[in-house]
Amino acid sequence: MAITDWPVQDRPREKLLARGAQALSDAELLAIFLRTGVAGKTAVDLARELLHQFGNLRNLLRAGPNEFCTGPGLGEAKFAQLQAVLEMARRHLYEELRSRNVLESPEQTRQYLRVQLRDEESEVFAVLFLDSRHRAIAFERLFFGTIDGTAVYPREVIRRCLHHNAAAVIVAHNHPSGVAEPSQADRRITEKLRAALGLVDVRLLDHVVVGEPGSFSFAERGWL
Repeated sequence: MAITDWPVQDRPREKLLARGAQALSDAELLAIFLRTGVAGKTAVDLARELLHQFGNLRNLLRAGPNEFCTGPGLGEAKFAQLQAVLEMARRHLYEELRSRNVLESPEQTRQYLRVQLRDEESEVFAVLFLDSRHRAIAFERLFFGTIDGTAVYPREVIRRCLHHNAAAVIVAHNHPSGVAEPSQADRRITEKLRAALGLVDVRLLDHVVVGEPGSFSFAERGWL
């Protein structure tokens, strides 16, 4: 039965308009993105099949182009469309940060950092540069490593701070293993960064370690 033959309240698009996106299942949300099904399958049937193939919605969203395009009803055009949607979501989160003091919304800040770093396959060290009112100026990935480590150079962090005229920073990196608990090396580089940044009057407000499913905050633990 085609979706247009379903009761109005059960159709994904109409359901979203009436009750909000949060009322929809993963399959229903994905069906709206797909727009159409394939021969013998509605968009909802196809969405359920894709979720089963990839395991869950997140695995589908993080799939590379080759893996993504193997799914029925998918292709390069859908992959490009999905990447645009994901990037708009990331930019929306960043614009929210720019409009407020990040210390007043620490969970939103950590959410932004998780979205930026959690799907990286190797370790990435990034910096969120802030102005004197602790509003975001820029976000940059500065150092890239192997699956279990990366080299961080305080001199380069300072150089980028001066470039952005930053008054404070929040640094972050991901653990591809999924374990967010910081290592001794993480603690050592945090102290080195705090000392080096202090020489140019830039405050290190936090170091966030992104894992799966959550993250670790040095400031929240009382280590900064």
